[in-house]
Amino acid sequence: MTETAKASTRSEEKFLKVTRSRRNVAWSGIGALVVIVVLFLFPYYIGPGTLGILVQGLIVLTLASMWNLLAGYAGLVSVGQQAFFGLGAYFVLIPAMHGITPWLGLFIAAVGAAVCAVPLWWLVARLRLGYFAIATWVLASVVALIIEQIQSISGGTGEPLPGLSGMDPAVLTAYTYWAALVVAVLAIGGVYFLLRSRVGLVLTAIRDDERAARSSGVRVGLARMGVFIAAAAGCGAAGGVLAIEQLRVDPGAGGGVFSVQWTAVMAFAVIIGGIGTIEGPIVGTIVYMVLQQTLQSYNVWYLIVLGLVAIVIAIFARRGLWGTVDERFNIRLFPVGYHLWAPGERRGRRRVPTHAAP
Repeated sequence: MTETAKASTRSEEKFLKVTRSRRNVAWSGIGALVVIVVLFLFPYYIGPGTLGILVQGLIVLTLASMWNLLAGYAGLVSVGQQAFFGLGAYFVLIPAMHGITPWLGLFIAAVGAAVCAVPLWWLVARLRLGYFAIATWVLASVVALIIEQIQSISGGTGEPLPGLSGMDPAVLTAYTYWAALVVAVLAIGGVYFLLRSRVGLVLTAIRDDERAARSSGVRVGLARMGVFIAAAAGCGAAGGVLAIEQLRVDPGAGGGVFSVQWTAVMAFAVIIGGIGTIEGPIVGTIVYMVLQQTLQSYNVWYLIVLGLVAIVIAIFARRGLWGTVDERFNIRLFPVGYHLWAPGERRGRRRVPTHAAP
């Protein structure tokens, strides 16, 4: 082979085709649709008490999916997502005090939290790692203090949610469950389609090596801001569901909508289930709700057991429960990876998989 031919061959080998993973996409879609339909029918077969527990679980699932989007895909470890959770609750409460139905308030909560995220992002955009986490916690505390100073919404004492008091409790519980289900499905579906777009590749590049991503022309700041705003919208909608479920909004740090406990819960679910996977928050939420319902009557022991579970998972299954399953059996219910194809390689032949989002 001549030197010219060798050079031509090496040149061709440099061009690799990149395509999105199509593994299980059709079956995953059908399975997800069946699960959603079954969940939608739950109010016709189970009682209000169980529905109330499921509403709490769907709220946690939405929050965990948003935190996973931030930390698992954009590399932004936030300890202040309770700010948007609390703002979402108040964006349902305040319009309801002026005659707007709380159901419409859920949309207002998502949009309002997203709008509030823009100036807050400007304050933390240049921070990374622990500095970013601490700054988000401080901002959440500041937001809570500001809300507590507004006397028209009862300041720090809380305010009952008007507009739903005349409904039958069983019907209200069913409607609240459906609202929570819609919010959770939109959150998970939004994350899935976001990661299957070009933005998913951008986020992975930023998370894995921000400097290399910048040198490749990736607009890091814009991508991270978009994820921050999207996560704020999801947390805001979840906060609105909580306001409807409790028929009251309390801002207090001790169990209120601005409590850092909410961020701890979403982070726990993600770490247990598997950070950087869409399935992880789902598995983590199930584990968290089972532990909560089983151990909540044991007071302090409940928190101790949660801590021990988190420690054990962090030591022996560092990728979380679902991450460990995926690593061993290569199972993905929500495929968001991509494949590299050599010149001339066909789809029916073996491929070397690479994941855009682990």
